Amino acid sequence: MTSFPLSRRLVSEGLGTGILVATVVGSGIMADRLTDDTALALLGNTLATGAMLVVLITVLGPISGAHFNPVVSLVFALRRELPAASVPTYIAAQTFGGIAGTMLAHGMFALPLLQASETIRSGGAQWLAEVVATFGLVFVILSGIRFRADAVAWLVGLYITAAYWFTASTSFANPAVAIARSLTNTFSGIRPIDLPGFIVAEMIGALLAMMLVGWLLMDARNSQSLSKTEPTS
Repeated sequence: MTSFPLSRRLVSEGLGTGILVATVVGSGIMADRLTDDTALALLGNTLATGAMLVVLITVLGPISGAHFNPVVSLVFALRRELPAASVPTYIAAQTFGGIAGTMLAHGMFALPLLQASETIRSGGAQWLAEVVATFGLVFVILSGIRFRADAVAWLVGLYITAAYWFTASTSFANPAVAIARSLTNTFSGIRPIDLPGFIVAEMIGALLAMMLVGWLLMDARNSQSLSKTEPTS
């Protein structure tokens, strides 16, 4: 894979996160306007998000890795697959890109560009759901890269599509997206006061997945085995 300069990788991360959030927020607004059936509205929101993830990971993955998610960038840095110095800039690009995505969605639907959400998403069940959602996402990404790198876009898109429905939180699994969604008082919003619980839960889920994958896939052992077989000259 071509190594792109940091500036281009940051634009990729910001653009991807922005389009992702615009899809989440915009499809939520559209679904809510088209139907009074909450389940049907969630289905529309779900399908649009899953489909867009497949597209974004496919086209932007070769540039920046298509993290679009601070905890994913953190995990890759801890695994020494992303320079630690790049993490703050990746997170900044993702966060600001996500906020821009919310504003874009609002602009398309003639709403105030920024709002404070009033949707309550708090409590032990919601936090547990975010641990589970983020654990699953990171597990799918790391395992997919190991066994079927060509299928990661589809794996992530399908996982998020499913996780919207089996988690009580509808699977935010992303601190940057959560922050952006706190600025929309629409179908997909979350109260700003509820953000800390979600972000902590997402970090816990990501770290647990990273540790399990490292053990399950024998990452350290495989690295040692490879180093023994590599030529020394």
